[in-house]
Amino acid sequence: MEALFSPEALTALLTLTFLEIVLGIDNILFITLISSKLPAQLQNKATQIGLFLAMLLRILLLFGIALLIAMQSPLFTWDNAFIKASVSGQSLVLFGGGLFLLYKSTKEIYEKVEHPTSNELLPKTKVLTLPKAILQITLINMVFSFDSILTAVGMTNGLNNALTLMVIAVVISVVIMMLFAKAVGDFVNKHPSLQVLGLSFLLLIGFMLLAEAAHLAHVEIMGQTIGNVPKGYLYFAISFSLLVEFINMKIRKNDSQ
Repeated sequence: MEALFSPEALTALLTLTFLEIVLGIDNILFITLISSKLPAQLQNKATQIGLFLAMLLRILLLFGIALLIAMQSPLFTWDNAFIKASVSGQSLVLFGGGLFLLYKSTKEIYEKVEHPTSNELLPKTKVLTLPKAILQITLINMVFSFDSILTAVGMTNGLNNALTLMVIAVVISVVIMMLFAKAVGDFVNKHPSLQVLGLSFLLLIGFMLLAEAAHLAHVEIMGQTIGNVPKGYLYFAISFSLLVEFINMKIRKNDSQ
């Protein structure tokens, strides 16, 4: 027990908790997107259930880490004159998640652009039921959990009580996200431009998942290997876009006064 309070363990715990929150931003974006399709009285409930399921899935994956690591083994290979690949279970999950995000975010952007709710002559966006919303949230939580757990394993590798540290970090990070998720969701729902920006982020994350799946599968296209795209590029693009949008919101607010 004392090992949990050593300087090394506490530093790892704080760092890992911070990284889990950062990695959970895309999860909150998606949960907010799905929750916004529900009636107002169910949106907060769906968000809380979604984040709780995210925590539960991460903890289950931590206890099944051997299975997760085993999914790195190739399931089948593909080798011809144009494409070479060694496809694993992890790459298939990330590929499927990337495709789902691209489909979902493109569909949502289309509905917001082509079917604005302000025009009563056009059909309004379809409202989800709570079970359907929870199902969609659970499916994408599985994909987002992979990055989260692999990061946790890398951060705590070689430490005593590593599994306990990872579980504590996951629980703390999700509790923090639960506390702020409603505020984030309400703010995004009040600003349509932020909704479209959030959907654009999900498009970007979808492409990143496809690239990561290709990297894990060691894909070569006509002799060119698909490399790993550093996550820092993604976080910089999201941060810079949000900064520009907040500046625009401030300008619009000043102009309206």
